[in-house]
Formats: sequence, C-alpha cells, structure tokens
Amino acid sequence: MKKASILASVAVLSLMAAQGASAETADKRIALSNNYAGNSWRQAMLESWQKVTSAAVKSGVVAAADAYTTAENQATEQAAQIQNLVLQGYNAIVINAASPTALNGAVKEACDAGVVVVSFDGIVTEPCAWRVAVDFKRMGGIQVDYLAKRLPDGGKLLEIRGLPGTSVDEEIHAGIDAGVKAHPNFSIASSVQGDWTQTVAQKAVAGVLPSLPPIVGVVTQGGDGYGAAEAFKAAGRPTPIIVLGNRQDELQWWKEQRDANGYETMSVSIAPGVSTLAFWVAQQILDGKQVPKDLTVPFLQIDQADLDNALKTTPAGGVANVEYSQADAEKVIGGAH
Repeated sequence: MKKASILASVAVLSLMAAQGASAETADKRIALSNNYAGNSWRQAMLESWQKVTSAAVKSGVVAAADAYTTAENQATEQAAQIQNLVLQGYNAIVINAASPTALNGAVKEACDAGVVVVSFDGIVTEPCAWRVAVDFKRMGGIQVDYLAKRLPDGGKLLEIRGLPGTSVDEEIHAGIDAGVKAHPNFSIASSVQGDWTQTVAQKAVAGVLPSLPPIVGVVTQGGDGYGAAEAFKAAGRPTPIIVLGNRQDELQWWKEQRDANGYETMSVSIAPGVSTLAFWVAQQILDGKQVPKDLTVPFLQIDQADLDNALKTTPAGGVANVEYSQADAEKVIGGAH
C-alpha cells in the first residue's frame, strides 16, 4: 500500500507540474483553417492534427483545437472562414493557405483582433503571421540534381505541377526551373497540372504523351508519381525515372519495379505532420514565447536504401510521415533564433 501511495503521489505531482507548464494556454482555443482535403497527403495531415491535438486537449495544454476545411479550394471562401473563426473567439488560427497573398486581408484582420496566425505548407505573406515551411524551391531543385547524376547525357523531362495559385506549387516549380537552368542538357518537354492527386495526374499525363518525344525523367510535386507511371504503362511507353512523393501507393509501386527489374528513383515530400508542428508553434506563441516569424523544417526524402523501411511504416493509402511534439517545436524555435 505504501508503494501504491508513493506512486499515486508522484503521479499527482507530475500532473500538477504538467498543468503548471501549460497553465498559460490551458484556456486557449486554436483552430485549423485548411483549404483542401482532396488527396492522401491532406487526409494524413488532418489525421496527424487530430491525433496530436486531441491528446493536447485531453491533457489540458489547450482548451480546443478544432479543424475546418473549406468545401472548395478558393481563397475567397477560406478568407470568409478565417473571419468566422475570429468571430468564434479562437485565440490562434493555423492556416494551410489557398494562396500566399489572397488571404492577407483576412489574416491582417485576425491579427488586429489579437488572434495569433500561423501558416504552414501553403503559407501567407502577411507580415503579422508566422510561417512554418520547408524549402520547396530546394525540393524542386534536388529532383533535377538527382536526374543529372543518373542521366549525365540529359534529355527531355515531363513536369507535373500541383494546385495552381498555391505557394507550394509556385516554389517547387521555381526550383525545377532553376535546376533545369543549372543542368542545361535537360529541358522540359511539357508541363501538366496534376493537383497533387494520382487520378488527375494520370489523366493529364495520358493526354499529352502521344505528342511527346522520348521522356527520360518526370519531375513532380507529390501525389502524382504513381498516376504518371500508370499513364506511361497504358501508353505502352518505357517507364522513365519518375521522382515520387512519399505516398504509399508510389512506394509500393517502386518496390515492385525494383524487385522486378532493379528500378531506381527517389521520393521526396513535406511530412503531413508539419500541421502538428504549426499547432505547437501557435501554442508556444500563446504561451508567451518569442518565436521568429519564419521557421524552416526539413523535407522528408526517401532514397533507394530507405525504401523497405519507409514502406513498412507507411499505412496503406497513406503518406510517409513525421509528427511533432512540443519539445520538437521548442527545438525548431530555438534553432531559428
């Protein structure tokens, strides 16, 4: 009994310490404003948010952490959503933005109302907001760098772009464009819109393939690699080196091709769990911490040697992922100062 009492006392003291550490935000409410949920990456992002924030609410770190997704990928609708969240009294809004600039008016209104705004993945440029992002331009550039090592003679590339108007699409495209300029033996034969979605990418690639010369590589943005592979297969054309985007269906296809014929490629994307890092950044700001306006996190790259392990830990229909803790956020914030 004595041992049980000691353990119970330790548990109570630990809980009190934890509550004391989060007392400044225990009554705070944080909302997620998301502009799009139509692919596996966005679904994984929302699942990560729910998993991590529900635990934070349950343990008393914050009072609420609700997620909202607009019906259409339109900046006007998301701006109205942000305004509504301000009226609902949220203390912080975490945003995956439909546009880097079109939401700035609504974001400024939120800031003026005393609401903390943290954007991630699709960021906003309004100076009052915080930004949590990867170097998407670099993510585009390393694709061409990889192809240059694999294909020293160069050749024609097919580019698959993401959702038009988003900062992510523009930055990855800029990186690919810079990569091609740095490796002039490559050129873009065609650029199609894939919306970061397998079915859209497959249809778009199938539509242009009949008019294209031999393609040696496909540069992508994520969620589009498997669709591209299926389009090349259906057209009876040789499979080029397709840079993949960490989706489970892509990784499974890669493994099957590797086992069958030694196929080699790489896969790269931002981890969907970046939403959880943005949540903790918002919590830290509400807790009075000094946080730089711009925070950079690494993208998640899978190389040939990493494939089997990555596939084992990626759920069917999901995306290779990393989720973040409060301690992780503190490290990122500390490293940025």
